[in-house]
Amino acid sequence: MKKKILVVIADYYKDIADGLLKSALKLISKKNNIKVINVPGAFEIPVTISRNINKYDAFLALGCVIKGQTPHFDFISQAATNGIMELSILSKKPIGNGIITCLNMSQAKARKKKGAEAAEAVISVLSQK
Repeated sequence: MKKKILVVIADYYKDIADGLLKSALKLISKKNNIKVINVPGAFEIPVTISRNINKYDAFLALGCVIKGQTPHFDFISQAATNGIMELSILSKKPIGNGIITCLNMSQAKARKKKGAEAAEAVISVLSQK
């Protein structure tokens, strides 16, 4: 049976976001109904999932946070991760966390295929009986 999956992607770093999305869709798009919503940054991902929690069977959170000169990186990364985990536990629905956290752009470019890993995790949880 086809599942409804919402992909919420932060497109602050468009090139990285496109790579994450492309790798994820290779795994989930053929057998499922997929909708993609773009948001400005990783911080907006949990609230977007929350607003749609009753409409979908599963979710993918995709994006990239790159460390800068201030602690902003730590706050955004932790808030997004905590929000995603809390939503997943409370809703009892899988949310694949494909938000990569990197120290620089070269690390981010090397990890653009990590969206597939988040998609695999969602597929695995959806297939549990």
